Amino acid sequence: MQVNNEFKPTIVAFCCNWCSYAGADLSGTNRLNYPANVKIIRVPCSCRVNPMFILRAFQRGADGVIICGCHPGDCHYTTGNYYARRRMTLLFSMLDYLGIEKGRTRVEWVSAAEGAKFAATMNEFVETVTKLGENKRLEDLRCKN
Repeated sequence: MQVNNEFKPTIVAFCCNWCSYAGADLSGTNRLNYPANVKIIRVPCSCRVNPMFILRAFQRGADGVIICGCHPGDCHYTTGNYYARRRMTLLFSMLDYLGIEKGRTRVEWVSAAEGAKFAATMNEFVETVTKLGENKRLEDLRCKN
């Protein structure tokens, strides 16, 4: 009996309610495929994503984290995505200092009408993280099954 031990990364996607989550919904409505190992967390705005959420996701076993929000200038809360972009830039430099590869985190702007872009982005991100392999840098062994 042969067992398939192919690595499938765990991806956490923080999606803003107004654009990116609607884009994910549109990709599903249009029957566009993206991997089932992408776990979507719906947030009111991309600026609501605290850097600690990302660190905690890595600690709890995520192999990659992506933040999806409205395009700059189209934020439902006016300037929320500008705050998110600034905050994530600082966080990514800190993750680099901690030894987390740059390919494990990403910020992407996806509108509600871009279901195809959402699916393509998720497929590309999962492929990138799969090439990097399992995240062992910040993992907490207590969170493993």
